[in-house]
Amino acid sequence: MVAYISMGEAHRRITEYLTRFSDAVSYQDGKSLSRLLSVSSNSAVLLSLADALNIFQDANRVIRQSEKYSQYADIIVPIFRALQSYRLRNLVESYMAFEKASKYEFRNWESAWALEALYVIAYEIRILAERADIELASIGKTPEKLKGAGSFLMKVFGVLAGKGPKRVGALYVTCQLFKTYFKLGTVHLCRSVIRSIETARIFDFEEFPVRDKVTYMYYTGRLEVYNENFPAADHKLSYALTHCDAKKDANIRMILKYLIPVKLSIGILPRTLLLEKFNLNEYSEVVLALKRGDLRLLRHALQEHEDRSGVYLVLEKLELQVYQRLVKKISPNQVDVIVKALKWLEMDMDVDEVECIMSILIYKNLMKGYFAHKSKVVVLSKQDPFPKLNGKPVNS
Repeated sequence: MVAYISMGEAHRRITEYLTRFSDAVSYQDGKSLSRLLSVSSNSAVLLSLADALNIFQDANRVIRQSEKYSQYADIIVPIFRALQSYRLRNLVESYMAFEKASKYEFRNWESAWALEALYVIAYEIRILAERADIELASIGKTPEKLKGAGSFLMKVFGVLAGKGPKRVGALYVTCQLFKTYFKLGTVHLCRSVIRSIETARIFDFEEFPVRDKVTYMYYTGRLEVYNENFPAADHKLSYALTHCDAKKDANIRMILKYLIPVKLSIGILPRTLLLEKFNLNEYSEVVLALKRGDLRLLRHALQEHEDRSGVYLVLEKLELQVYQRLVKKISPNQVDVIVKALKWLEMDMDVDEVECIMSILIYKNLMKGYFAHKSKVVVLSKQDPFPKLNGKPVNS
């Protein structure tokens, strides 16, 4: 419930904001300006301003009657509308007003000092679009604002990606684009942005802020998971983990959620303490299945991951490693003994199916030896019959 505000107090709050805005631009104070644009932050200053705007209905006149403020009218008027609408939970209106302000704002402030403010614009346009789409979907309309935000962010990226001090901001906008595309399910659109970052000579990756590099490596690592390029995924997600702020447990958990399956695919098992610390116990059964060679347990664990397409695709490929460990534990390596072991695990396979699996294990270099068809026995090599993956994926 909004507390009572007098007209005089409302006028004072509006004037105070206008003064802060004008001073931030005049003194090229990007940090202060960014705080004034954070519509979704629910900061006390902006909430009190929104309450004032909803009482004092003639804020436009206050802006336009002063030469000091009127030069920013094309930015401030829609910002005020965005704040008012956001406070009243009219999220579509809030997004549309903020988008209008952003287009003017970005066109006029391309100087390096305004980068922090541009970061906030890039973040807010995405967040407000996401929330506007939720509102649209709730009333049976097509959610389309996030797609529009993506188009706007792509234009911002195009300008920042040029030469000059502004290019350091390109990676932050790239990360906002990644979040947008992943949310929309249009991850293929990431490719053109990645090419710009990774092939352009004007970019030195190490010159970007650590925060942005971690986010970039996290999302590009996830893309490599989708593309089943596990060595590249391992490199990128490991980089993100190594450079992530050690105090940000939630971020570390997000990275590990994808890095652990990738590590499993190259034969590296996580410690139980790691899974417990970051609440990743959904992988406990997978790890146990790999250690035991328990196919039934693995398949049960896989059912828990079917809704996570990227992770599921990696975990699904672990079956061959489980077969390898199972065969390693069975002696003698007779097909009928392996069939019996699988039946004990409630895996009903006939001799032909088991022969096929043994052949695949040999072909994939998970087992050294040959299959004696007449005697139905796997003859193992005396030297290193079950090669370790040693950080490399199973042969395709």
